[in-house]
Amino acid sequence: MPFEDFLKAILPLKKQYNRDSITVGITGGEPLLRKDLSKCGLELRKNGFRWGIVTNGYDYTHETHNQLLEAGMGSITVSLDGLELSHNWIRANDQSFKRAVNAISLVTSSKRLFYDVVTCVNKKNLNELEEFKEFLISLQVKTWRLFTIWPIGRAANNDELHLDPQQLKQLMDFIVMARKDNRIKTSFSCEAYVGKYEKKVRDTHFFCRAGIQIASVLKDGSIAACPNINRNFIEGNIYKDDFLDVWNNRYKIMRDRRWSKTGICKKCNAFKNCNGGPMHQWNEKKDTITTCIYHHMQNV
Repeated sequence: MPFEDFLKAILPLKKQYNRDSITVGITGGEPLLRKDLSKCGLELRKNGFRWGIVTNGYDYTHETHNQLLEAGMGSITVSLDGLELSHNWIRANDQSFKRAVNAISLVTSSKRLFYDVVTCVNKKNLNELEEFKEFLISLQVKTWRLFTIWPIGRAANNDELHLDPQQLKQLMDFIVMARKDNRIKTSFSCEAYVGKYEKKVRDTHFFCRAGIQIASVLKDGSIAACPNINRNFIEGNIYKDDFLDVWNNRYKIMRDRRWSKTGICKKCNAFKNCNGGPMHQWNEKKDTITTCIYHHMQNV
């Protein structure tokens, strides 16, 4: 997408929100594939938007680091999915780990960046998390988020990527213990309601922010919420709709979740706490959740 189209779409937000109250997260795919990334960032900052990126770190060089800082980048998330063999396995590239570690070293050297490392937990790296935590600490990482893969897209048929109920509990127990280590702030991501582990594995209670605090513009101009959500939940397109109007007057399906009290959610005693869980777990028919971490762990 031409950056000018995106900027034109979101500029009206300035009429409704104070300067610096909105952060634009540039993700993908891989944002570093855009050769104009620093130019995009600079224009965002000039117009009063904070901005940051989510990256695999593969092309994050010293030159890139300086360019993005000069363009006003304020936050960055780098993906590192375990120790070298585990990370390279999931990335299918034997150079990925070294490059991501180099990116993290550059990021932690900057005093003004808000940053974290995010890790996709799977069967390959689950049992090395303690060792991996110590490795991150040695890199001066201060904030670490962990998440799991949902069985959608290419991950739907790869069992090695998914944790069974006992392994999910193992992950939760690890995070509870890791949060007692004040050398690094460890947390579970916002991906799901986790029952008795709520407030033990992250600072706040589960709340799906999709369509409430998060909107997104996809590469074809589609106006979505969290980019992980099924494309049947798209609310409009910047090439035919006014973005601010869409934000103010649509997203009803995300802001009123009574419709989601169906299937396994219908009689679930946790519904009042999770409100149907995260939007990305619902299928394109909006009548079935693909998986539920809380439900999986109930019999463990």
